[in-house]
Amino acid sequence: MARIIDIGADRQAAALEAACAALSQGFAIAMPTETVYGLAADATNPAAITRIYETKGRPRFNPLICHMADLEMAEQHAEFDPVSRALAKAFWPGPLTLVLPLKAESPIHALATAGLDSVGVRVPKGFAGSLIGAFGRPLAAPSANTSGAISATSAAHVEADLGARIPLILDAGPSAVGVESTIIKAEGDRLRLLRPGGLAAREIERVAGKPLLRAKKASAAIEAPGMLASHYAPGASVRLNATAVEPGEALIAFGSAAVEGARAARIVLDLSPRGDLAEAAANLFDYMKRADASGAASIAFSPIPDDGLGEAINDRLQRAAAPRG
Repeated sequence: MARIIDIGADRQAAALEAACAALSQGFAIAMPTETVYGLAADATNPAAITRIYETKGRPRFNPLICHMADLEMAEQHAEFDPVSRALAKAFWPGPLTLVLPLKAESPIHALATAGLDSVGVRVPKGFAGSLIGAFGRPLAAPSANTSGAISATSAAHVEADLGARIPLILDAGPSAVGVESTIIKAEGDRLRLLRPGGLAAREIERVAGKPLLRAKKASAAIEAPGMLASHYAPGASVRLNATAVEPGEALIAFGSAAVEGARAARIVLDLSPRGDLAEAAANLFDYMKRADASGAASIAFSPIPDDGLGEAINDRLQRAAAPRG
């Protein structure tokens, strides 16, 4: 089983030492970030990257985000256009991933980029940034969960899912944002939203001075993580925009909305009784796991507004509800 280290203020030095030792040996470890917990490994080491794919059961055509200590490190590996650099300066460290051309001289291995000539880069907040700086190389880090399943927002989530498959879990408590990063790609004068996430689209548009283009339908080309049609799925089936609950279903509500039949639900959880989308995003994956653990065959979700962080929440729910292969 994995060793769990609490990274409280008096434990950070020991945690950094243990984490850097494991990463240097080519292991994948669970790393807390402000979005979700990541399964991190040396992005320049093909054996380490292979451990990520094997541990998660992740398809190797699905690229990994490479996490950097700061903008300076990111510029060593990726080519920045002016708009992407402005976004990086405005929102890093934070829940924004930029898909950029990979520099020819970058040692990031092709396994991390799924063979693409681009790379998704992000600078995370808090301990993760300190770890990358101490390690001195980018860390490839998808969410720390079995591929396609609900993302982990606590060390306990990671332990329950991957604890027998990894050597180390760094525990920083619950993730503050609770959904993965927003992924953006600049293409000439256009700016495309590849995945909504923990940074609201309108904030990006404000800095970029241009609208984000959204895909009208799912693309066959996987350009970034989180683009698979079925993803973030619990064991139970998922039903969206529910205004009534069938007996024995789990109900995940929003904003104290009245839902017919709620008294007969197996479990009732409210993402945010006061209707706060940031609170709802932080609770989303944890509540999905709790509803799934209740034994309900189906989880019904109340309607959630599609503005702000609601766009990211609804994206995750639509993928969780998608037909599964």
